[in-house]
Amino acid sequence: MSESSLSARRTRRVAAPAAPVARGRKKVDGRVVRTGDKRERILDAAVRVFASKGFHATRVSEVAKAAGVADGTIYLYFKSKDELLVSLFEDRVERLLTFLQTELPRHATATAKLRHVIELQLGLLEGERDLAEVVTVIIRQSTKLMKEYAAPKFTAYLDAIARVIAEGQASGELRADVSPHLAARAIFGALDGIAMTWALGKADRGGLVRAAGQLAEMVLHGLSPRAPTSSPRARKSSDSITER
Repeated sequence: MSESSLSARRTRRVAAPAAPVARGRKKVDGRVVRTGDKRERILDAAVRVFASKGFHATRVSEVAKAAGVADGTIYLYFKSKDELLVSLFEDRVERLLTFLQTELPRHATATAKLRHVIELQLGLLEGERDLAEVVTVIIRQSTKLMKEYAAPKFTAYLDAIARVIAEGQASGELRADVSPHLAARAIFGALDGIAMTWALGKADRGGLVRAAGQLAEMVLHGLSPRAPTSSPRARKSSDSITER
């Protein structure tokens, strides 16, 4: 056997092997996905597929393929595509609740807690354009989910925000003439709108973080205690002067 033949054979033997896939993961359509919790894999896949195709155009089989599971596996965890979307939304709300329960006690004042709530909700979506689009736009394509907006976990999240506001009112940090639950819904609505425009726009890096800071300033300014107002007679006199 010639020396060149032996050299070629050695070269073939030492050829670099394909990069191994980490334990607990596998390749699906050329993409490495986790093989651990199937429910979580299905939810992650649903985010990508819903954001790409929209809720109504998405087939359950497409979510299954993206998750690397059999079509029937989806129905072991979710009864329908609607329930999959509802669960996706509630799962994200539950994560927010968990963060609030662990993070808020670290802040001493209600204003600091409220600022953190705002920064947290938008911060968790930073770099997650698909998720932001799903939780702000895609959910509106499901009548069932819209009807279940008052679901326990979502209500619990609004209650958590309302408690912070009520705490600030009790301590004198925040104005007392505003309903805590109304303020909580207004804050959530603002956060939802900011996330939606970010997801449908350029989704620029750092955009949500910057918006969170500005929104926090506006909210805290609007909820700050007001100076004593003048008497009704003085206000009437002032109004008449303005009209002139």
